[in-house]
Amino acid sequence: MKNQNEVSYEKKIVRQYLLLILTLVFMLVTLVAGSLFFKFYRSDLVSQAESNVYDKYFVMITDNYKSDFWQSVYKGAFEKAKESNIYVDLFGEQFNKDYSVEELMEIAIASKVDGIIVYANETLEMSRVINKAVDAGIPVVTLYGDCTRSDRLSFIGVGSYSIGKVYGGQIIDIIKEKRREELIESETIEDRSQIKITVLANADTQDSGQNIIISSIQDTINQDNVTNSEFAVSIVTVDNTNSFSVEESIRDIFLGEEIPDVIVCLNELSTVCTYQAVVDFNMVGEVSILGYYDSEAIVSAIERGGVYATISIDAAQMGEYSVTALTDYHDFGNISEYYLADVTLINQDNVEQFKKEEGDD
Repeated sequence: MKNQNEVSYEKKIVRQYLLLILTLVFMLVTLVAGSLFFKFYRSDLVSQAESNVYDKYFVMITDNYKSDFWQSVYKGAFEKAKESNIYVDLFGEQFNKDYSVEELMEIAIASKVDGIIVYANETLEMSRVINKAVDAGIPVVTLYGDCTRSDRLSFIGVGSYSIGKVYGGQIIDIIKEKRREELIESETIEDRSQIKITVLANADTQDSGQNIIISSIQDTINQDNVTNSEFAVSIVTVDNTNSFSVEESIRDIFLGEEIPDVIVCLNELSTVCTYQAVVDFNMVGEVSILGYYDSEAIVSAIERGGVYATISIDAAQMGEYSVTALTDYHDFGNISEYYLADVTLINQDNVEQFKKEEGDD
């Protein structure tokens, strides 16, 4: 006859087996239910995709599709294209590997898309792939960066000379502020120090747009009765291969013997990296940053006094213009050769108003 301990042990074993069986049954039911749900969910997605047939398929190709700037450009293009039942694909997002702009162009050509919107440059390779697309019957619009020696249909960009004048006006304000500070401290004009201005230019020196901006900056400063002895403009080439190389190029400036008084940035990434370097080297207030674009990080830096001012580009408008150019070509056979997006200066005087308007939008 079994004693009480043996009976208790057997009951415990039975309970464990029952618990194990119930757990397995629950897992099996969960897996079956999950499989059925996914099957119906996937079926629903497929049916939605099949029911939405687009008239045309355009691709947008950039060097950094993850940046706030290009995301805004793409959003503007996508929304504009929907009005004409056209789908715009931000090419590159769907690939596991990072391809160059030229490689993505080759893929788009092989895919026989209906139109290409590309961030271009003046290299021979870019000219070759654009011409190859046009020869294949695919219209190409250059966006933000141009390739003037190619057969591209249209260029959507910004007024580089106007941007240079805006930068130049801000530099004049900085020079005048330095003058007032030095007069208060020394009370003599002879003690004025030279304002050192550094412009961060992309390694792609064939970019005519940035050269026009730099020339316009110098012209604007000279026109305001500022003598050459009061300022010096230098150009530092930034390796823009990737974000790490940009950071290293900018940190080298702050590790040098002479740190500039003003740093002019010609793209979003350089602006963010320069601001971070100013913070890291504890030089907020000593180095004035003139930035580019109006991302949340840059606008916040203006509020805190870390960035003196920035150029706000209507990125969504650029996207809209790029789609308009391609649709006009398909509909009418001809298009405007140039489209220029609106630009606005954001500084301490209007940053709060800018944020309010953005919030309202």
